[in-house]
Amino acid sequence: MTSTYIAPNRKIDPSKPIATKPDGSPDDNDRVEIGPTQLAFNEWAEAGLEIPNLAAMREFRLQRIVDALQARDYGGIVLFDPLNIRYATDTTNMQLWNSHNPFRACFVGADGYMIVWDFKPGNLLTGFNPLVRETRGSASFFYFVNGDKVADDANRFAAEIDDVLREHGAGNRRLAVDKIMVHGLRALDALGLEVKDGEEVMEKTRSVKGRDELRAMRCAMHSCEASMYEMQRQAAPGMTENDVWAILHAENIRRGGEWIETRLLSSGQRTNPWFQECGPRILQNNEILAFDTDLIGCYGMCADISRTWFIGDGRPNDEQRRLFHEAHAQIIENTKILEPGKSFTDLVFGGRHYPEEFIPQAYSVKMHGVGLCDEWPSIMYPHNFREGAYEYDIEPGMVFCVEVYLGAVGGKEGIKLEDQVVITEDGYECITDYPFDEQLLS
Repeated sequence: MTSTYIAPNRKIDPSKPIATKPDGSPDDNDRVEIGPTQLAFNEWAEAGLEIPNLAAMREFRLQRIVDALQARDYGGIVLFDPLNIRYATDTTNMQLWNSHNPFRACFVGADGYMIVWDFKPGNLLTGFNPLVRETRGSASFFYFVNGDKVADDANRFAAEIDDVLREHGAGNRRLAVDKIMVHGLRALDALGLEVKDGEEVMEKTRSVKGRDELRAMRCAMHSCEASMYEMQRQAAPGMTENDVWAILHAENIRRGGEWIETRLLSSGQRTNPWFQECGPRILQNNEILAFDTDLIGCYGMCADISRTWFIGDGRPNDEQRRLFHEAHAQIIENTKILEPGKSFTDLVFGGRHYPEEFIPQAYSVKMHGVGLCDEWPSIMYPHNFREGAYEYDIEPGMVFCVEVYLGAVGGKEGIKLEDQVVITEDGYECITDYPFDEQLLS
């Protein structure tokens, strides 16, 4: 098949050295790939953080995918999930729009050959990464764009996949696919391909982070926490929940962060039950404000931190402190059970047990993986444990979010806390530095 791959169009003068930013990306004020701002780089330098080498990070991720395909004896994988495409290619294109209008796709062969299908056939948004060997146009077969020809377009795309799999899968007809529209799946089946679960492949592949991924995550966490400090500095009675939430959004974007996945911020009585989204409610004096950042920050890395703050000029009451102390104890003690080699089941039943009065409104998970977003695995509490769903062990390089929501049915308020923790060779390292509210903890 004729490729529509277009070589990078940047003209390089060999007599002039190429200026680069600390992460190796071009410093020419005309870079195509999104990335951190100078504000973020300055703050990271002041904090003494190591900056990721993006080329090395991209190579690590591609090799992880190739190793996973070869271990399962798959000829290749087709990706539609924007975050899986980001992982494989480190490229982005209208991520949120793409999440519900799937116009992008990526093929990775068991030989490491990588193709991206993008909004347009040119390589404007992929040319900076030489690991993307081809950029082609149009992988869409969803009704809004393709209308009553959607099946025809799905058949065309499937035929392309059939061709590249024959070329780069060494005759292997086993193809992993993560998420695909129904006409696309039918088209692949009609060609005799053995379609496998690409979501399982990618979740486990993404679960172990390399050195430069962890550097990128620490940088994203630092920028998230800098944004939280500004958020807490400004939060005051009389502001709306949306006023406070907007600060986190703005500060994230100022540093080169990308988006926030939820609207989980609430105040006063709206903190119980959890999962009420922030809105126009006005903060009152001497009540609590709780939130979960769910923030996609610099380098596309997730900074998933929850904190609860006391807002006002008085002092927390006894019930607010009681709830906070128990929630804090849950986070601290459950973090301590993390170590490489321990089974996920041990995490479920180990650590601090939920007080009975809070189980009806307990948070959905005790811990979960995190990387480009919330990721595999989900570690449940004993009361919602499902035997056989997660029969695996902790590995070095995994990152877990340890979290808790504490609020009784009919209670006035609730507490939300969460820390992000890296699994090391001999234990763990909490990479969340943001302090817990001293007024509630005292």
